[in-house]
Amino acid sequence: MALKRFFQKGLIEAGCDEAGRGCLAGPVFAAAVILPPKFSHLLLNDSKQVAEADRETLRPIIESKAIAWAVAMIDHEEIDRINIVKASFKAMHLAIDQLTTRPDLLLIDGHIFSPYFGIVHQCVVGGDGKYAAIAAASILAKTHRDEYMLQLHNQYPQYGWNENKAYGTAHHRNMIKEHGLSPYHRKTFGICKITEPGSYNKEKQPGSQIPNS
Repeated sequence: MALKRFFQKGLIEAGCDEAGRGCLAGPVFAAAVILPPKFSHLLLNDSKQVAEADRETLRPIIESKAIAWAVAMIDHEEIDRINIVKASFKAMHLAIDQLTTRPDLLLIDGHIFSPYFGIVHQCVVGGDGKYAAIAAASILAKTHRDEYMLQLHNQYPQYGWNENKAYGTAHHRNMIKEHGLSPYHRKTFGICKITEPGSYNKEKQPGSQIPNS
């Protein structure tokens, strides 16, 4: 099924989506994208349905062709402090703040959203597979977060973040059991809740500087 180009004709619409909501470590990223009315690309779809190489192909196309786009993140510490749902909405708000063109309507992937002052929104369940602007936002959020997690992987290679991007794979969970938590793990998530926060072996720790996003 072809992606829809707009929800309501004649409005400037920004698609919004997040990436990394269910991960055990690292930040959550969100993107907001305003596409030209006639934008289309055969590869564009929900980022979860697009191969990694194709996502990387799409990223510069979206960034160069979009009327406006922005990406923002909320780190693991704030996720633990305010919870992942609020953190996801906050990341979306920060991305919307950065748009150089103000949209008339926000298309949000999912069934709930924290209203953004002054702009109406429409929640769309499975929206990243229905609307081009949301799909584009999902691609940018995913690729920017993956890039960030590759930087963290260089500091903490044992967790396999270059492959699992900090999702709770069997390998990731086993490495948490073996090495404990890194400074970037979300201490309110899954296995991280029951792992000693200070159990990471500091002698093995190659560094804890947050890379530039």
